[in-house]
Amino acid sequence: MAAAIQAVSRQRSGVVFMLWGKPAQEKEKLIDTGRHTVLKAPHPSPLAAASGHAFIGCGHFSQANAELARQGVQPIDWQIT
Repeated sequence: MAAAIQAVSRQRSGVVFMLWGKPAQEKEKLIDTGRHTVLKAPHPSPLAAASGHAFIGCGHFSQANAELARQGVQPIDWQIT
């Protein structure tokens, strides 16, 4: 996993990384935050929500689309169909 994250960070630019939960957030050190956007939130599991750390309402999907639009990239349709 670490090698994949580092490769994407090195070989691409303008990637929006969504790091949900502590294990994912520990991977931030593998990302060049000067070239990429990093969004962090609690994991979307019921356990995190029960502890008072809500994923719902973090706005990551709209924030990711705003960053993509800023870069001139087509936003992602996040709707489940």
